[in-house]
Amino acid sequence: MSLHVRLSPEAQARLDAMRRNSTISSILVALITLFVIGLLLALISIKSLFMETPVIVSYSATEQKEEEVIATKKISTNTKQKPTAPSSAIARVIAAATTSNLAIPLPDEEMSQPSTDFGNGDDFEHGWGSIGDGGGDGGFGGLPDTMRKRCSKNERLQRLAQTGGNVQCEEAVLKALRWMKKSQNPDGSWNGLKKSAMTGLGILAYLGHCETPSSKEFGESCLMAMTYLINVGMQKQGKLADNIMDQNWCYEHAICVYALAEATIFCKELNITVPNLQEVTQKSGQFLIDNQHQSGGWDYGYSRSSPRGGDVSIVGWHLQALKAMKITGLEFNNLPHSIEKGLEFLEDKQHSNGGFGYFSKEHLEFQDYHHLTGVGTLCFQLWDTDAEKVRHGIKHIQQNSKLKFRTPNCNLYAHYYEAQAMMNFGGEAWKHYNRIMRDEVLKNQKPDGTWNSSQVPDDRPNFYDTALCTLMLEVYYRYLPGTATK
Repeated sequence: MSLHVRLSPEAQARLDAMRRNSTISSILVALITLFVIGLLLALISIKSLFMETPVIVSYSATEQKEEEVIATKKISTNTKQKPTAPSSAIARVIAAATTSNLAIPLPDEEMSQPSTDFGNGDDFEHGWGSIGDGGGDGGFGGLPDTMRKRCSKNERLQRLAQTGGNVQCEEAVLKALRWMKKSQNPDGSWNGLKKSAMTGLGILAYLGHCETPSSKEFGESCLMAMTYLINVGMQKQGKLADNIMDQNWCYEHAICVYALAEATIFCKELNITVPNLQEVTQKSGQFLIDNQHQSGGWDYGYSRSSPRGGDVSIVGWHLQALKAMKITGLEFNNLPHSIEKGLEFLEDKQHSNGGFGYFSKEHLEFQDYHHLTGVGTLCFQLWDTDAEKVRHGIKHIQQNSKLKFRTPNCNLYAHYYEAQAMMNFGGEAWKHYNRIMRDEVLKNQKPDGTWNSSQVPDDRPNFYDTALCTLMLEVYYRYLPGTATK
């Protein structure tokens, strides 16, 4: 027996009405939900229309597609933010702006022959940087161990201790670099006279302590200095000097090529992009090679046929530049031949006593000893050639070199080379020389971090002396001892 219940017509009507209301309510809830979601999406879309979209700007030092005529580029350093160290994934890119191209031609007239007396004021050694107070104002690589180790403070201090330096040497270098940073001209140069050469020496001093455009303390100053020389090279078609009508500009050019070449080595290895650095280095370096004298040396005004044929002092800077150029990895025509000719020029400039003369083995620029011995010795060390000439040169330096500030025995130009040559040679010869050099340089640094070797009482800072002394104190880690043939 089954039981069936039947609803009355009134109850059935009420049930149907409840079902209709439930369905309508569900539809309304769904519609309201969709409306709310749509409203939120609309608000988000409207907000995005009024937000500024970030723009990523990419700078290129080698291309400009908007103009058919490419103007000379000038590095912009107008930023207050100091450079930061580049990561392995992000290369540092310095913005480039354009400037007009200016070519300054070499004079057509014949220049008067300079004096052959080294140090008479016409030469590089004396009279450079004498304005002082900044008013107007190594190691080679790919990156070799010497460069890598100088970039680590712990390694640097360890090298100082191992090679006869001390903590005071590191403090003195930092004081000097901080003075350089403080005294730098607004255009990135240094000093009032021979600004290009002084800027080159300043860059070498920075790089000698592994201060690059990515350095926290000195990065901006280093970049400004590079910028100055690059702009000079861009304006003067690869000629790096304040005044290329000055007979002595060959010194400036060689120093600047040396500095830019070493800067190129660092920047390539550290993934730092400085627009036109490699282009100017290549062009200025090629000019150096192409204007070598037929004698194998280099002479004043880059004369290629002068009777004098050059001298050891000028050749020294050019062979240093060629060494750095070789390691940049850039292409230079006839580089090996130029090196060979330069070393051949030096071969007959060494006296039987081991000393190197100014423009001949017999020519003593001073009466006591051959002050250019460090030049010749270092050049043969750089190219690992002629061990006998190196040994004789080292012996001459060991027997004759003297250093005493404010006396005739303070030829910092000679000691800039001797410090490198003796450190490279190492052993007892270096220990002997270090006893002469280290403490004398340290005790004569002024409280502001500068040096002035002048015999005439003069308390003004001297940029040239300061740069040379800084490079001398960096020798403990710019080079590895014993790299020369003994």
